[in-house]
Amino acid sequence: MNEEHPYDFVIIGSGLGGLECGYILADEGYSVCVLEKNHQLGGNLQVFSREKVAFDTGVHYIGGLEEGQNLYQMFKYFGLMDKLKLVKMDSKFDRITFNGDPVEYNHAQGYDAFAKSLIEQFPEDEGAINEYCKTVQEICNHFPLYNLEYSQESYLEDKVLGIGVKDYLEQLTSNEKLQAVLGGSNMLYAGISDKTPLYVHALIVNTYIESSYRCIDGGAQIAKHLAKSIREMGGVVLKRTEVTSFEYEGKEISCAVTEDGERFYGKNFISNIHPQDTLDMVEDGRVRKAYVNRIKSLENSVSAFILNIVCKPESFEYQNYNYYHHKTWDVWKGVDESAETWPSSYMFSTPAHSENQKYSKGIIVLAYMKYSEVQEWEKTLRTVVKPSERGEAYEKFKKEKEEVVLKEVEKKFPHIRDCIKTVYSSTPLTYRDYIGNSDGSIYGVVKDYNAPLKTFITPKTKIPNLYLTGQNINLHGILGVSISSLVTCSEFIDKKYLLDKINNA
Repeated sequence: MNEEHPYDFVIIGSGLGGLECGYILADEGYSVCVLEKNHQLGGNLQVFSREKVAFDTGVHYIGGLEEGQNLYQMFKYFGLMDKLKLVKMDSKFDRITFNGDPVEYNHAQGYDAFAKSLIEQFPEDEGAINEYCKTVQEICNHFPLYNLEYSQESYLEDKVLGIGVKDYLEQLTSNEKLQAVLGGSNMLYAGISDKTPLYVHALIVNTYIESSYRCIDGGAQIAKHLAKSIREMGGVVLKRTEVTSFEYEGKEISCAVTEDGERFYGKNFISNIHPQDTLDMVEDGRVRKAYVNRIKSLENSVSAFILNIVCKPESFEYQNYNYYHHKTWDVWKGVDESAETWPSSYMFSTPAHSENQKYSKGIIVLAYMKYSEVQEWEKTLRTVVKPSERGEAYEKFKKEKEEVVLKEVEKKFPHIRDCIKTVYSSTPLTYRDYIGNSDGSIYGVVKDYNAPLKTFITPKTKIPNLYLTGQNINLHGILGVSISSLVTCSEFIDKKYLLDKINNA
């Protein structure tokens, strides 16, 4: 829209948070425009195809999708539940394994099954396992919005924010292997031994214990359906439209300016990209230095190196569950380890496909990787929209890392090489270029139980009509981002009204 007829909301970035904000606001009758720099919508929902095999970039499985559970109700409100192609994962949906130990330690769906499965494997720790299940559920009840409940109270001063997950597990049981098994899926939140709060662990694992699903043929369908709904409600969703700066009228933003010089005028602006990168687009002097310094000083989570393996036909049986494999019982060391010991942990997953589910078409192996590993190539950019060569040295680096990961995976799956047709890999630079975080961070700002209030970012910025949404506002993950979109939109729509509308969908 032009200057005389601005949009009510211009949303920068079409990650899940941006699309959900667009849906909520369009559903309330506002004029909405969502702008995406890439050729594909969805941020971490993006899917790419190699040799006709679809691979997810970020959403490998989803929790809380049984009727009556929190994400089910939100997705019902967004009109998604009757459109998505989903498969429920096996009862034992996550298997925690270790080098030198043939036993697979199971995380099962449903708290009764979760406890029963672990008690069978750790009978002497029955009390600790039951106490763990009780604690996780109690912590989730501390956060009303997580349960789609209205409350005027703030949980920001809650004592539960200052408890570390590793400390809690060590106090819960002296059994180091059980500690490792309970914390063994911490790649879901890039757990840091001396920083990650217990509440982050609880809010994340609870959704998967309640129920676990995979998206058949990838999570991009979520973005596709949300964008279609926004357009049907009169909104605009544009790809290949990268916002690089803003123009102003008084203290407020008047328009978002794209790389091509196009202007999108709006009354309000919502950024779905990282707050640090959002501030880079803001004109110097518009925001107090203290606020900029606080946001810029926040630590980001680690990035990842991913093997995307195209399988030979009928060579590797589809596994309707994930593996989190660790070299040792120290399941926390992966975020900060040396190149000599890398990778100490990895996630192993077979994507769900609509054809021939007996055998897997592909395998995804995800390991942590620091951005510093690829920093020498940081001035290059490689996307479908802007392809550029990173040179032979980068390709050699990737091949060497692929081999290191495969050698580690072989210890768990000795015949894995016999199943491989082709290997494609992605690095922190891939995350940076496609998702938009400047350092390829997979989960955004690190939550730290030593200074819990420091890492809370509100949707409001110091510019009156610029707001934030996405994984840094509340919590990462499908559910965390969905709640963040609700928090952002509550700046414009009565929160109780909105929650009632979601709960009555």
